[in-house]
Formats: sequence, structure tokens, C-alpha cells
Amino acid sequence: MYQKDGRKYFIVDGHVHIWDGRKSNQKNVHGKQFIDCFYDYHKNLSPEEVVWDYDTYTYYGSERFERDIFVDGYVDHAIFQATLLSDFYHNGFGQTDEALALVAKHPGKLTYNHAYDPRHEEAGLEQLRKDADRMNLQGVKLYTAEWHGDSRGYKLDDPWSRRYLEECIKLGIKNIHVHKGPTIRPLDRDAFDVSDVDKVATDYLDLRFVVEHVGLPRLEDFCWIATQESNVYGGLAVALPFIHTRPRYFAQIIGELLYWIGEDKILFGSDYALWTPKWLIEKFVEFQIPEDMQGEYAPITVEQKQKILGLNAAALYDIDVPADLQLAEPAGQEGVEVAAGAWETVSS
Repeated sequence: MYQKDGRKYFIVDGHVHIWDGRKSNQKNVHGKQFIDCFYDYHKNLSPEEVVWDYDTYTYYGSERFERDIFVDGYVDHAIFQATLLSDFYHNGFGQTDEALALVAKHPGKLTYNHAYDPRHEEAGLEQLRKDADRMNLQGVKLYTAEWHGDSRGYKLDDPWSRRYLEECIKLGIKNIHVHKGPTIRPLDRDAFDVSDVDKVATDYLDLRFVVEHVGLPRLEDFCWIATQESNVYGGLAVALPFIHTRPRYFAQIIGELLYWIGEDKILFGSDYALWTPKWLIEKFVEFQIPEDMQGEYAPITVEQKQKILGLNAAALYDIDVPADLQLAEPAGQEGVEVAAGAWETVSS
């Protein structure tokens, strides 16, 4: 929980990792390219005083995770988003067993979302069923640009992908998180395009699609999709750190999101350990749309920040929120009206 000026914020970090990018785990040059690109994002978008050394960054372990998330980071609940990258790393990039051990150690404070790749076809479907049972999955994290043999990505509306989404419905996995944001070396930019979200969101209304990184650099495409599709949400991971290096750019991002999709469909995520939640939360609570931009974007209210920082994700994952941290109006009502109003304005 974070408190500022007498106001309390229930914090759900909707995007965290335990990874191993060390040389000993790298299969090939692409494993090094990937972790090096991550580190460039970290050091170039973080305040200088919170930049880690490279060796720590490649593998930081459970103890550092617990301190950064729960002790220093104000986080009440965090959600692991798996990233496997089996073509680049011997034991995968995301460390599944270590993450699950932390979930078991901190009941009620951590949720684990695993990953699948529909290019594994029938064998992968069976594995998904086993994983859903063993891991008690409420969500999955998909990486459409991940390499698999000669394939350098897939689309959410591919036939095999549709079979996996249909299986998710059968298994009760409702939250489909999809990386649709900046490319990471050596992955291909176009494989992260957001257009396939539109098709599957229309066809699978029993699922909720959380577009991680709000589609950057395709923010406009994402907003046009998410304002029409009631089951499409935006995750702020990667977008939020621009609050430090380019605050006016961040003002544009958050202003567009609030206008188009509404305050109830935006989710906080630090993308730990790309960045640590402490400074992101502090800066977001302090942040306001610059006065000379308020003719186009409305000022952000405390209630909107409370929803974005935790209450929205808590609603998606049925996370208990203490009574004194809840809003009088349940999350999920007002934002729908805002989004609908924006669409009516555009379409009239």
C-alpha cells in the first residue's frame, strides 16, 4: 500500500518477472542480445540512482525480488508474466519453478501467469491443460514475436492459436496478456503488431485481452481497437517509465488512454526487473497533465490513479481489497461510460 497526502493506494503490480539472462543460460548470441536490450531499456529510462549493475541485472534472484516488490516497492499483490524464449535460453528466460516457489511462499500476494506457444500444436495443448491444473492459472502471457525454429512469430487469429484460446475458455483461464509493444532485439517489430487483437477480442468475448505496453509504438491503433472492444485492456509496463525521461510524452500516452478506453481498463505494471515499482508509483501519484496540455487532456484525478495502480487488476483477478482501500463506486462501471462516450463522440 502506498500513501500520499492522506490518500491510500492499493497496489497491484500486474507485470513482474524472475529471469535468468546470465551467460551460462544463453543458448546463442540471441540470448545475449535480448538481455542486453533489456538492460539498455533499464539504464536509459530509469533515474540514475536506481540503475543496477549489469551482472545483478542478468540474475537477481528471489531475495532481491521480495525486497524490491514487497518491502521497498509498496506492492500488495504482484502478477508474474512468464517469458520463455526457449530458442534463446537453455532453461528459459523466465524462471518458472523459482516464481512458483515464491507464489507458494507468499499466499495471497502473488499470482503466476504461465506462457504457451500455439506452434507446439497438439502437444502444447496437452501441456497447457497440465499447467493450468498444476499452476492454478487465471491468466497466460503470450509473446507473438517469439522465435520457434524457422518461425519468427505468429498471429493470435492463426488456426492453432484459436484452438488454444478456446481451450483457455474451457479451463477457466480468462486473462490473456499479450506483449504488443516495443520490439526487443533480435525479435521482429511487425510480429508485435496489435491488429490481431481486434479479431480475437471480437470472437472470444469470454476472454479478457490485456495488451501489455499499450501497443507502443502503435498507441493510436491500440486505442481505436480497445475503445470498441469491451474486453480489451491496456497494461502500462514500458509506457510508464517515460514519466521520468519524457514526461510530456507520457502525458500524451496516459491522456489518450483515458480519453479512448477509460480509467477502468488501464493497469499498472512495473515490468520488474526492467524497472522497480517504487519510483514508478511515487512519480505516477505525483504526476499531473501539464497545464498547457489540459485543453486536450483532462487532469488525472486521485480516484483514477487508485484504479490504475491496483483496483482495476484486483477486479480482473478477484483479489481481495481491504475496505478502507476500496472506492465507493466499484471499478468497472464509470470507465465503461467514459469509453463509450469517447466512441460516440468520434462516430457521430
